[in-house]
Amino acid sequence: MKAKLALAATILSVATVLVVSPANAATAPSAAFAKDSDWGSGYQAKYTISAGTSALTSWKLEFDLPAGSTLGSYWDALDTPSGAHHSFANREYNGNVAAGASTSFGFLVSGSGLPANCKLNGQPCAGGTSPTTTPTTTTTPPTGGSARVSPYIDITMATPSLVSVANATAQKNFTLAFALGSSLGCDPQWGGTVPLLDSRIINDVNALRAMGGGVTVASGGALGPYLENVCGSVDALYNAYVKTLDAVGSNNLDVDVEASIPTALVNQALLRLQQQRGTHISYTMRIQGQDYGMDPFSVSILQDAAARGLNVVVNPMLMDFGYSGSWGDALVSAANATLGQMRTIWPSKSDAQIKALLGLTPMIGRNDTGSVTDQAAARQLLSFAQANHVASIGFWSAGRDNGGCPGGGAVATCSGISQSLYEFTNIFKAYTG
Repeated sequence: MKAKLALAATILSVATVLVVSPANAATAPSAAFAKDSDWGSGYQAKYTISAGTSALTSWKLEFDLPAGSTLGSYWDALDTPSGAHHSFANREYNGNVAAGASTSFGFLVSGSGLPANCKLNGQPCAGGTSPTTTPTTTTTPPTGGSARVSPYIDITMATPSLVSVANATAQKNFTLAFALGSSLGCDPQWGGTVPLLDSRIINDVNALRAMGGGVTVASGGALGPYLENVCGSVDALYNAYVKTLDAVGSNNLDVDVEASIPTALVNQALLRLQQQRGTHISYTMRIQGQDYGMDPFSVSILQDAAARGLNVVVNPMLMDFGYSGSWGDALVSAANATLGQMRTIWPSKSDAQIKALLGLTPMIGRNDTGSVTDQAAARQLLSFAQANHVASIGFWSAGRDNGGCPGGGAVATCSGISQSLYEFTNIFKAYTG
């Protein structure tokens, strides 16, 4: 592989809850709207439906979008539109909501207008209580937060599952590696062999989303066939990207470049994706040296992207490059060298704006070339991220984040060093931006 970005941090938040008293006080079902991300010309959002005192056996949520805003793709619900009015009904797997429990569905909107006139099962979405409520304040447990941290996970492997890592660490955002072409050519499959709608994967993603998490789709990587190479036109590649994103209900795409790609074709497809869906796009790029930064081909891809007006986060692969001195210092040096290259690609951006486009993507534990990203190096990179307010941190990989083979090599299922289970996830998840 390896690697990528993205995003999430463990936070403690203060929430207001309603303590109902005395007996006979009932809480009506309610629905709460929240944005997951906003890119100016559109946004990704969700509604969380809470059952209240009594269980729900089904639900229907309706709202209107104002002029100039239109609904895009959606997931975990079925929509029956009538002009600007949308009526979402539960799917077969999330209609039953136990008393006090909740479920959610998500969607994309083109435009900045927010839903209005929300109704849940014919009643106002705000719900309500009766007769007596007393506000109180409590601290919620850690959540996945935003996608500032997003470890890669080899989704072709059954373990660890997304949900198992989330339950163990409260890290709830992950990057799914890798969507590739298949034996049919421009036909996206996980690892080139596992169907996009494989039930194990889809069930795992849906369960993660129910916990408040989310996923980024990664294409490319160390092995082929790349979608970028087997999809022979802008239309074909765009459609392959859309098919993959829709399969897991995501609007975040990472293109991991470790082989030659047709630069113009790829950037045109990505630009269409960003213009039509508001997709968050990142490029994960090879590092040539700790003082040099990205290799020339990677730089040329980004120059072409900038010329087309494509907005991307740049994730240098902080792994497998030549260095001298401390490996922790080399990681920081390579990140700084990448920033220098980015300043020449986007000369009109301020220093803070450039740093806000930088992702950090190390390979935890033993790298293929023998260097070791140990816990101290990870904390050094985290400190760099915190001091410079970079876009995100990702790493390769959640499946390696265990001490099952201390003294071992650069294998897929363990880090090759002594560590506790998910120690690197717990280190990096502290990043909040």
